[in-house]
Amino acid sequence: MLLLVLLQVLQVSVRAQFCPDLCVCSGGAAELRSVRCSATGMSALPVNVPPNTVKLRLEKTLISRVPRAAFYNLSELRFLWLTYNSITSVHPSSFVNLKALRELRLDGNLLTTFPWEGLRDMPRLQTLGLNNNRLASLPAHAALFLPNITYLDVSSNRLTILAAELLDLWFPLPELQEGPVRRKILGLHDNPWLCDCQISMLTSLSRSLGSPVVLMDQLLTCSKSVGQSGMLLTQADLSRCTRPSVQPAATRVVSPLGSNVILRCDASGYPTPTLTWIKTSAYTDCCKQDVLQNSEQLPRILEGFMQDSPRVGVRWSIISLNALSYEDAGEYRCQARNMAGISEAPIKLKVMGVTRLTRFPKKKPKKTPTKSSPKYKKPNQTSADSNALTEESPLVSNNFPSLKSRNVIS
Repeated sequence: MLLLVLLQVLQVSVRAQFCPDLCVCSGGAAELRSVRCSATGMSALPVNVPPNTVKLRLEKTLISRVPRAAFYNLSELRFLWLTYNSITSVHPSSFVNLKALRELRLDGNLLTTFPWEGLRDMPRLQTLGLNNNRLASLPAHAALFLPNITYLDVSSNRLTILAAELLDLWFPLPELQEGPVRRKILGLHDNPWLCDCQISMLTSLSRSLGSPVVLMDQLLTCSKSVGQSGMLLTQADLSRCTRPSVQPAATRVVSPLGSNVILRCDASGYPTPTLTWIKTSAYTDCCKQDVLQNSEQLPRILEGFMQDSPRVGVRWSIISLNALSYEDAGEYRCQARNMAGISEAPIKLKVMGVTRLTRFPKKKPKKTPTKSSPKYKKPNQTSADSNALTEESPLVSNNFPSLKSRNVIS
């Protein structure tokens, strides 16, 4: 009995040696370890968390900031909960080396901004909880770091609008997605939304069959709208929503081989549409079948174009093609998209060039009759001037082609 008590005391002392102060640890050295710290007097992150920790929970503490590389030694961490603390700032490099992290929760803090670029250090992250904070905006560039996020909760914040670019990047067109459509769960409720076309179209998208987005709560309330405040989004007057219209600068372009050409199109609509260039067909001339056989798979999305929005509701885009070849010929489509719909306009590009140089055959010089010829007449020795002129005529004809011949060759 005494031996058993001593073993228990030894286990407790060993566990205490590897467990941070004011925290509770579970799991042995060879097991997946979980650490929970919920002491109200804790004001800084623990520094001696076991390196084999898989789940770390820091809840209801006085921790106010998350510094750089705060969890660098926890490379096996999969779940990180920093919920209901007093966190006001998170360094962009706080999550370095968290390659295995699946779930990050920062619910119930005092965050006014979030370092979205820090998500690059968590390539396997799927769940991100930011509800019950003080976030006032969800910037467009955040979508660049959300491709693997399937659960995003930003409810109970201070959000008023959603950027069109954010939805275009996070919810791309089905034909632009590789593989099956991945559904994403999005929490937007309990925010003071300015109920415009953008948020309305998102809720409509979530109700469609096979939609890539699922809202946790469909009953979004407008704090500001065209009509009254405090009304449900489904009851708001959203007449400003307009499907985009596209106007190309030219529908047919003919340009010489080796030249440079710029294709441009303008689009209007609300919300402000985004533009994409797509090549849908290649050269179809019978003499250029080798170009078709060697061309890439069509249609394909083109890159390297420019676009800008001079004002709300208007956007233009140009694509520059340099040193034209026959592979550049074909049909291009300028596609405009916003949450109200999709429109596109075709532009046909024809590349002209000299493929074969045609020359007229030279006239054969007339044969000089020989003495044996019956039509041969011995020249008159006294008409030297006339004979000289007759002998020069073929030379003049060979060296200086007629005007008509010169025009055809050039």
